[in-house]
Amino acid sequence: MALNHAKRLGIFGGSFDPPHIAHIALAKHAIEQFDLAELRIIPTGDAWHKARTLTPSPHRLAMTRLAFADVPQATVDAREIDRQGATYTVETLEELKAEQPEADLYLFIGADQANAFKTWHRWQDILSLATVVVANRPIEGQGSMASQWHNAVSPDVQRLDMPSLNVSATEIRAHVAQGTHADSKMHAWLPAAVQHYIEKHSLYR
Repeated sequence: MALNHAKRLGIFGGSFDPPHIAHIALAKHAIEQFDLAELRIIPTGDAWHKARTLTPSPHRLAMTRLAFADVPQATVDAREIDRQGATYTVETLEELKAEQPEADLYLFIGADQANAFKTWHRWQDILSLATVVVANRPIEGQGSMASQWHNAVSPDVQRLDMPSLNVSATEIRAHVAQGTHADSKMHAWLPAAVQHYIEKHSLYR
């Protein structure tokens, strides 16, 4: 009798302020490479580690829903926004594991998040709850430095193979603040629906 493979549930969190094409590319590559049944896109709530104030969560949630609307296996999950006070990834993983105990959890993080991973609340518990997958190289530089990071965190950390896209939410916000939001870069960086939302609600001005 064939063994049933456990459902693979992906988790991809971030401030999504705003969500852009690199976020969507990561989601699509994650679903394909890891054969995910579902990918939960989870905008952060009260981000204790952010130096700047985030755009109000209703806007970030709305933009995230627009951005991932065309990714079939992606579901936007508002639990961290709905949670009161500081919110931590480990709590989200514990909730998902309780809700779907049969599922194997895969946590997808970017290179910048990987650099700070050992500062995360209960980071060792995260490793026991989920397989951590880093998009692109986990640290700047190649070779032994990358493997040192990998070994220091966990030998079980996996890598997501995807092209490096030169786009950042910080740069997008700066472009809008400078009034250059209509240029060709913005069309390349943002889904049209997200760009329209930013213009309609005068975000990042």
